[in-house]
Amino acid sequence: MLDPHASLPFPATVHPEARPAARLTWDSRQAGPEVAFVALPGERMHGNSFVEAALAAGAPFVLTDLAVERAVRVDDAREALFTWARSERARNGLVVGITGSVGKTTAKSYAAAALNAHFMPVYNTMPAIACFLIEFGGSPQPLVVEMGIDRVGEMAELVDLVRPGVGVVTSIGEAHLEALGSVEGVAREKGVILKGRRGLVSTQAAPWFPGVDTYGFGAEATFAGENLEVTPEDARFSFRSVTVTLPLASRVQAEAAVLGLALAERAGVPLEEAAARLAGVQVPGGRYRVHPGRFTLIDDAYNASPLAVRAALDALAAFPGRRISVLGRMLELGETERELHAGVGAHARERADLTYGVGAFASELGERAFRTVPGLLADLLSEVRDGDVVLVKASRGISWTPGKRAEEGVGLDGVVDALLRHRDG
Repeated sequence: MLDPHASLPFPATVHPEARPAARLTWDSRQAGPEVAFVALPGERMHGNSFVEAALAAGAPFVLTDLAVERAVRVDDAREALFTWARSERARNGLVVGITGSVGKTTAKSYAAAALNAHFMPVYNTMPAIACFLIEFGGSPQPLVVEMGIDRVGEMAELVDLVRPGVGVVTSIGEAHLEALGSVEGVAREKGVILKGRRGLVSTQAAPWFPGVDTYGFGAEATFAGENLEVTPEDARFSFRSVTVTLPLASRVQAEAAVLGLALAERAGVPLEEAAARLAGVQVPGGRYRVHPGRFTLIDDAYNASPLAVRAALDALAAFPGRRISVLGRMLELGETERELHAGVGAHARERADLTYGVGAFASELGERAFRTVPGLLADLLSEVRDGDVVLVKASRGISWTPGKRAEEGVGLDGVVDALLRHRDG
């Protein structure tokens, strides 16, 4: 429990009716009898506007600069939150930070399973990470934190907050180029996670970080999986003579599993136990989730970059049956975005039997190009048949760069839902 009356690592005036909480939130809608509220400044509104709502919901205390009931009153709630997070993180023996152009969430899931660790949920802003560290920093179990960036200097801020004992880079590729400038800029910013600490990088990222230990498949890897076999049913390989089986997985998931086993070996975790936990990993929706049925659907619609789409298309190519790719726009690719979309579309035509594109750059992405999702769905639902394998992938968020018009992803999660209803209805 988080007791506001205990010794705090920052100056504060604690209201006598403030109570211990199980965890913290910066979202007043999540505040309740076990969840305290942190009133942070926002882009449009300050969290102080929601303090009364959080108290009415039963929040045990509120971290704020206001003199209100159950307040833990501080001069700067954001700085107090981060100071508290650093203090709690220092109590933990192993914190793993994971970054990369693609594959962070998948790697986090497999690393946490292998280590039997607490891990960050998908929503990984700095306030979210701080709340996570405060809640779990004192745990005897390791922590695994996903550390994504989209601007110069952000990784240095995250490293200062998380202070990972081990830094991991899953991949380097064309992502957030509008802010980071080039793939070299991506590598430079991501690589901050490796400075001054133990590091691991995938064999794909290895050329950017000479001398750092690597994981993956192939004799060149420091921590190498062997005898990889990928089928529509599973991915199988061995690591230090331990057999690993991952249901409905691709090479990307297998590489993440090797990372988990490498971390487990370093931490002294029995590999047989780690491998058994890996078999039960479920990644969040939209991240290469395979839905078998009369036709197979691969839901990879959460986000997209050229490197990630090519990997998903390579996984699609391993399936039997007619292969269909449904691709939408990839965001934050800067001035070369048309060229990069065309390159991905060419790869799709090599890997799939039928290719669809939707939204901006639809014609670059697929032979059947549609401006809107409804138009795409009308054609796709009439086309798909038993035995097909359909891959759905695109960026679904919003990209915004100062001085430029905001650009929105296509949001193909609706296509996934429609295909599942059509197949199973």
